Amino acid sequence: MSFLLGLSRAIDWLNDLVGRSAIWLVLVATLISAGNAFSRYGFSMSSNAMLEVQWYLYSAVFLLCSGYTFMRNEHVRIDLVSNRLSARGRNWVDIVGIVVFLLPVASMIVWMSWPSFVDSYVTGEQSSNAGGLVRWPVRLLIPVGFSLLGLQAISELIKRAAFLTGHGPDPIALSGHSPIEIPEQLGASK
Repeated sequence: MSFLLGLSRAIDWLNDLVGRSAIWLVLVATLISAGNAFSRYGFSMSSNAMLEVQWYLYSAVFLLCSGYTFMRNEHVRIDLVSNRLSARGRNWVDIVGIVVFLLPVASMIVWMSWPSFVDSYVTGEQSSNAGGLVRWPVRLLIPVGFSLLGLQAISELIKRAAFLTGHGPDPIALSGHSPIEIPEQLGASK
């Protein structure tokens, strides 16, 4: 189990590094957006390349930070159900979700998106917009982002298995997940 926990820490380190780095792309995209607005309305000049770079950067943030978001347990969770479960129950639900849904879907998306990236790179695919950018960098984000998410799913699977076997703390409690209280009107008992 110690090898697996070390692997989990390495995956967490990678996604933390990627997530903390990629978040700066929001600032870059915001500055480019402001520059685009200033040049369009101030000088009646516009650039398709700069507009495309904005959505490339937003795509990068969304795709590259998905593993980071999962690691920090900031992803969407159905608290109405998980609030009613014990810590062990929540971890079992996560394990089933990771094994049955997340890992197969992430693997399928990586598998299916890789040929699209390769084709785009080999053919030098360009945007159809005048002055647009090459497409392969944004196409590469899809398999890379879902690979990072898949790796984080493996890390989370290891942490949950360690908790359930008594080899580690509750990863949901450690991540700061504090379930929202369900109001009594919805039938929750205190």
